[in-house]
Amino acid sequence: MVKNALQAQLLKAGLVDNKKAKKLTKQAQHEQRTGQNDDAEIKAKIDQAKQEKLAKDQALNQEKQNLLEEKALKASIIQMIKQHKIKETDGDVAYQFIDENKIKKVYLSQQVYNALVSGSLVIAKDQESYACLPKALAERIDQKMQGFILVNNNAENNDQTTDEEDPYAAYVIPDDLMW
Repeated sequence: MVKNALQAQLLKAGLVDNKKAKKLTKQAQHEQRTGQNDDAEIKAKIDQAKQEKLAKDQALNQEKQNLLEEKALKASIIQMIKQHKIKETDGDVAYQFIDENKIKKVYLSQQVYNALVSGSLVIAKDQESYACLPKALAERIDQKMQGFILVNNNAENNDQTTDEEDPYAAYVIPDDLMW
């Protein structure tokens, strides 16, 4: 009648009666058949795993969304540069500037060169080439995303700090000096 040794020992000791032992045996068999063992713990673990997966998926989706927004912003800036660049810039005057730690040289007309040196035009990166843009557009582009404007000769930025003991402090080197 009693199926395991523990129940037999409990019956002999008088701690459990026959009726109670049968009830416990039937309850154990029922739990085995229906799979109700630690059901609450399993459900809690499943819910926790779902919550973790949901949080991970949301983080990945947010990252993808940020990448897409950045890509769209770059595309719109490139389109703005292509639409508003000054087309007639070719000339005989060489202008040198730094792009990605390399000195680059472009040949410009004298009028474009003078506007670039005075600060009314700027040089922007146009994918593989360079474009001259009006200063107002360049400021809007720079507010949206850094890295497209390479040369911006502001009159405010040309103020250099000098040392009081420098013997050549009175001699100002012009920005458009040609060697």
